[in-house]
Amino acid sequence: MNEIPLTHILFLSTALFFIGMYGLFTRRNLITMLMAIELMLNSVNINFVAFNKYLYPDKLNGVFFTLFIIAVAAAEAAVAIAIFINLYRNHRSIDVEETEQMRY
Repeated sequence: MNEIPLTHILFLSTALFFIGMYGLFTRRNLITMLMAIELMLNSVNINFVAFNKYLYPDKLNGVFFTLFIIAVAAAEAAVAIAIFINLYRNHRSIDVEETEQMRY
């Protein structure tokens, strides 16, 4: 069975992380910013699983960290979406530039 080299997996993970970072810094919509953060967390999950497979193939530490991050990301997404819904109900917008003006 052919194994995928670690460098290919790390390149994919790095590309996903920087795509998420680009989306986080360039988007104005809070939901797309949340999706960019989730993309960055998933790239970290890929790193954990890849290093676990190549460094410690008989242990599951990386997989447990990945499951923990998935659980935290799900809770974070639920709370963030509740906040976004509340913002939209009060101000009729979830644009980042408009929410900064809402404070004053």
